[in-house]
Amino acid sequence: MVTSGWRIYNASPIFEFKFPKMLTIGGWLGGALQWHFAAMWLLAINGLIYLLVNIISGRMWSKFLPIRPKQLLADFRDALMLKLDHSNLQNYNAVQKSAYLSAMLFIIVTVLSGLAIWKSVQFPLLRELMGGYDNARIVHFFAMSLIVAFVFVHVVMVTLVPETLVAMIGSFKRNKTAGAKS
Repeated sequence: MVTSGWRIYNASPIFEFKFPKMLTIGGWLGGALQWHFAAMWLLAINGLIYLLVNIISGRMWSKFLPIRPKQLLADFRDALMLKLDHSNLQNYNAVQKSAYLSAMLFIIVTVLSGLAIWKSVQFPLLRELMGGYDNARIVHFFAMSLIVAFVFVHVVMVTLVPETLVAMIGSFKRNKTAGAKS
């Protein structure tokens, strides 16, 4: 989705640069739009299901909230020093909670700004809330950039603490006292 968006961006850049063609997909503007719209439905539907399931089940509040500012600052400092505690992979630290909630917000903003761009005439209120068509493009671009940054940081963090990837895929629990996996 991102790389097809880059091809679409290249057709009418809003900044002084273009993305290299070899990093984009779609071949031409029409092809890139088809890729982008196909991926858009996957993102929007999966995102909506994810949000609904997490809200209805109460997981949104139990896993991601509350975020206490003191704990966020302490965990952020520990993250910068590569000293975050990973003994219990079932619970998110304040930095993770903040990052995941931010990613959800960025995706929502990306979908809404994308609608304002794609169906500008059908969603005039949404377009105007974004500050007009051109501003909606800028909002869309920056929200996408924040999602890409989130994914990049996420991959780096998983590389630094590989057992978190195993926990995401296999959902194992680590015994705090023995360090055993079950």
